[in-house]
Amino acid sequence: MATKAAGKATVKRLQITQVRSGTGFDRKQRLALQGLGLRRIRHAVEVVDTPGTRGLLLKVRHLVTVDGGKRLED
Repeated sequence: MATKAAGKATVKRLQITQVRSGTGFDRKQRLALQGLGLRRIRHAVEVVDTPGTRGLLLKVRHLVTVDGGKRLED
């Protein structure tokens, strides 16, 4: 979520990297990887930290690594 800091909105973003394949796991987990924008092993994407994104990450936490804490100004 965006927060107000000194009149400017900042958005927290997460760097997500796929480290394991979705093959052999539940179909919903493969769809969660697609929803996050991940396509293959070692593919990294940057997504906005929202409750929806956190829910997808919870579903595939064993297939990805998350580097977070990056704040960008909009």
